[in-house]
Amino acid sequence: MKKLALTFLFILFFATAAMAKVNINTAGADELTPLNGIGKVKAEAIVAYRTANGPFKTIDDLAKIKGMGGKNLEKIKNDITVGEAGE
Repeated sequence: MKKLALTFLFILFFATAAMAKVNINTAGADELTPLNGIGKVKAEAIVAYRTANGPFKTIDDLAKIKGMGGKNLEKIKNDITVGEAGE
């Protein structure tokens, strides 16, 4: 019974972690690359844009980055956040 409970907690922990949104205002390139369609180059472009222009106010601000068109943005929209102030 104890093993079953531990297994359940383990699965629940990873399921919750998998559902957590990535904050594009605080994430580094290594945290952005697992997102669907975001490779190393785009992840670095997101971080560079944020560094140069300040935090993103909305998720749609990612469209200002070269290569982050509508299709790419739609793929990750449900997986990202700009933090509590911009949600």
